[in-house]
Amino acid sequence: MNNYEENRKLTASLIRQVLTGGISAREAVLRFPKDSADKSIEAAYHALVHFEADEDLRRRDPLYKEEQDDYVEFISHLLEKGEDLPDNIINIYEEYYESANIPHENNSKGFWKSFMKFLNI
Repeated sequence: MNNYEENRKLTASLIRQVLTGGISAREAVLRFPKDSADKSIEAAYHALVHFEADEDLRRRDPLYKEEQDDYVEFISHLLEKGEDLPDNIINIYEEYYESANIPHENNSKGFWKSFMKFLNI
């Protein structure tokens, strides 16, 4: 298995842990594969950020919660199999975000990537 597939499987595992209540969505996004440029992983990142942001809505609207859970679970299943997410899912997030704010590696290379992003370079 290559690093690309391992990163997708890790992401799928993190999503499942969120859905089962093992970890929070915030904790999951902090554990995402570092410096990933995989569009499918970036879309999964955004889906979990929205999942967390919708916490109040999820409590008030059980149907919305169920639909969002199914959506995130669908993403998890595709990533677990190593498949690309459908273009329509990726495009939804690319329309609003230039890239995901996925954490960088905890070394000098990661520091400079974060710094350059901060400077918007």
